[in-house]
Amino acid sequence: MKNPEIMDIYSDYLIASFGLVTATGLSKMLDNGYSHDKISRFLAQREFTQKDYWKMVKPIIRKIESSSEGVIAIDDTIEGKPHTTENDLICWHWDHAERRNVKGINIVNFLYTRTLSDGQAVSIPVSFEQIKKTEEYFN
Repeated sequence: MKNPEIMDIYSDYLIASFGLVTATGLSKMLDNGYSHDKISRFLAQREFTQKDYWKMVKPIIRKIESSSEGVIAIDDTIEGKPHTTENDLICWHWDHAERRNVKGINIVNFLYTRTLSDGQAVSIPVSFEQIKKTEEYFN
């Protein structure tokens, strides 16, 4: 990966942002320390995978992990997309919270959680998976 420091800055930017994130926005936040073109080229160099994400969080997990106290919580969520055209990713899913079918993106999240010796709880997302439905109908 070229320019791994941009990945570090970009991931911090994604975590800290409350609204729309753009390469231009990141460039402005950094007082043009990196041009928006350089950020865009970095992001376009290839598709990033779970393996890339794991390489970023693994050192943090290794610092705080404990074989007896840490757990990985697995939960799913549905990001509603009621007005978007259906495809493998955006389709109908049963939402157990709303007790009805919802059109959107179903995401499974994996979160490592551990209570440290000082009583502080630490939670770090370690992975996620977007559920793609390849079957039109399932009974």
